Amino acid sequence: MEQRLGELRRTMESPDFWLDGGRAAAVGKEARRLEIELKKWKTLDADLNDIETLLDLADEENDEATAREAATAIAGLDPRLAKMKLEQLLSGEHDLSDCFLSINAGAGGTEAQDWAQMLSRMYLRYCERQGFAVELMDEQLGDEAGIKSITLAVHGEYAYGYLKAEKGVHRLVRISPFDANKRRHTSFAAVFVLPDIEENIAIEIDADDLRIDTFRSSGAGGQKVNKTSSAVRITHLPTNTVVQCQNERSQHKNKAFCMKMLKAKLFELEERKQREKMDSFASDKKEIEWGSQIRSYVLQPYQLVKDLRTGHETGNVQAVLDGDIHRFVEQYLMQEAAAGKPLAAKFEADDREAAAT
Repeated sequence: MEQRLGELRRTMESPDFWLDGGRAAAVGKEARRLEIELKKWKTLDADLNDIETLLDLADEENDEATAREAATAIAGLDPRLAKMKLEQLLSGEHDLSDCFLSINAGAGGTEAQDWAQMLSRMYLRYCERQGFAVELMDEQLGDEAGIKSITLAVHGEYAYGYLKAEKGVHRLVRISPFDANKRRHTSFAAVFVLPDIEENIAIEIDADDLRIDTFRSSGAGGQKVNKTSSAVRITHLPTNTVVQCQNERSQHKNKAFCMKMLKAKLFELEERKQREKMDSFASDKKEIEWGSQIRSYVLQPYQLVKDLRTGHETGNVQAVLDGDIHRFVEQYLMQEAAAGKPLAAKFEADDREAAAT
């Protein structure tokens, strides 16, 4: 990392570096990422050296207080090290990127719309725990309660890497608060996660292939928002891909956000075509698509959240709905990485050895 950072800094010192804005932005982003990564490792190394010094002191002077201080410091390193180990598995092309997270209510009217809103709250809480910044891009309110759909822009290191584990259909089983007869209902909502594609990635969009519609924002937002056609909907005609944004007061800003989301969707569409071509040689591989349930949240007659891909489950449903989903994310990423990376298997073996000792 230090070697690569040195190369990037020399590139940035070049007199003609800023002539190519796209390349300059990409180089600058990579340099900042490496600086952050190096700081993590150097801080960890320094902390380990301090702990070794404490242990030596405790040993030389037979000082139990110093030994306890060292033990506390070691315990404090565990969550940091676990996070860093997990991030070593996030080596996908866009894992470091910001992302767009969308939730669509399934069939079921008010029940499903309420479930979609519960999921949006869960992800907002999870993002807060992870230190991610979240921006509301678009929201379609339900007829009576909840939401029909919502799109969030999530900004932060490894935002896409972590949240890509949530793609798929989420199922809720509960006694309906909207049913006077208190019957048990099953609701579905689909979660889609797209990386925020960098500007320097070549996705060609022909202006003639676009239909751009403007309309009045449907949400509350002050005196001007609902009186002007500031909301934008863009349809990519060849693929029938539709994106819309109504969060900003400015039509220009809403259009810019729409183009970013469209670029991300078209990139994923092309990537999916390539995967399907490769997967035709491996019939047992399946993509997570609408209709493929990935997780069940049961509130009645018992309480259980279970991920159907990894088998990970917990009875603390309320904690999960309050955003405590990182263990589910971690298990999914470990499973995916283990399928093609010996690093994940090594981590699991290390963990088993640590537990045994």
